[in-house]
Amino acid sequence: MATIQDLLAAGPIKDPQTTQYVDTVQAYDKWAEVYDTDGNFLQRLDTIEMRSLLPGFLDRVFAFQDASETGSLRPSLVDLGCGTGRNTIQLLDTLLAKRPDGFDLIGLDASPGMLEVARTALKEHVNKNGYSQAVSLEILDILQPISSSRLPPSLDIGAAGVICTLVLEHIPLAQFFSVASTIMRPGAYLLVTNMHEEMGMQSQAGFTDPESGVKIRPTSYCHAIPDVVDAARRAGFSVERLDDATEVGSQESGVLVRGVDERLGEMLGARAKKWVGVNVWFGICFRKAE
Repeated sequence: MATIQDLLAAGPIKDPQTTQYVDTVQAYDKWAEVYDTDGNFLQRLDTIEMRSLLPGFLDRVFAFQDASETGSLRPSLVDLGCGTGRNTIQLLDTLLAKRPDGFDLIGLDASPGMLEVARTALKEHVNKNGYSQAVSLEILDILQPISSSRLPPSLDIGAAGVICTLVLEHIPLAQFFSVASTIMRPGAYLLVTNMHEEMGMQSQAGFTDPESGVKIRPTSYCHAIPDVVDAARRAGFSVERLDDATEVGSQESGVLVRGVDERLGEMLGARAKKWVGVNVWFGICFRKAE
């Protein structure tokens, strides 16, 4: 499977800035300190989209939980590849609004540096809002084979719902859906967002090291939406249409696609303006077969 850096090297677009490609975990450990403040417009867009998607997603998760044989137990929710906790915090807020009577929330990530930032951010957010709900943060590398024996005890029966945002770019598709399936119960829901292939053909995740001025990039893959859907189906997942979400430029029923227009470019900041007319983000809700 060709990586994005392979595609960029073979194409006409060259990055005049010195670029260093490093191991994905190493890159995110370096990125952690500035990840939430370096002006990445795709993160901003993802935050906006997740704010509208999470309520409907959780309605489905809790309907599944209440109808299941374990309906009387506390459901487990996972932010897979939680990074600095950007969407873990949104997930926590939405969960408490919908189901304050009990759930387990777990953030999993391969980067100790990102988890350290997440731990601080979540502690500040919980204290500021007077929450009593705790969030568990654990190391899990999606790039490595896993088994249920290596998962947190609260995932013994599997998660009822999993979100994974702007992570898929760094993972081969078969590996990603294998890991997702391992941590989920049959019938559970998975919400995935990622960089759109139109943007991926021209760029990839990365940041400028403030000390050296070098562009740091992890390994990335340009996943086309049909390939993602096909890989999910081979792993036993089906697309679950979120009817309360607005589909724009959808390439397949149930797939949400967002491109940058002039209005959105102004809202997301200067770095978004060069992407006007380009699809940059997509989101898909999947359900694991029962």
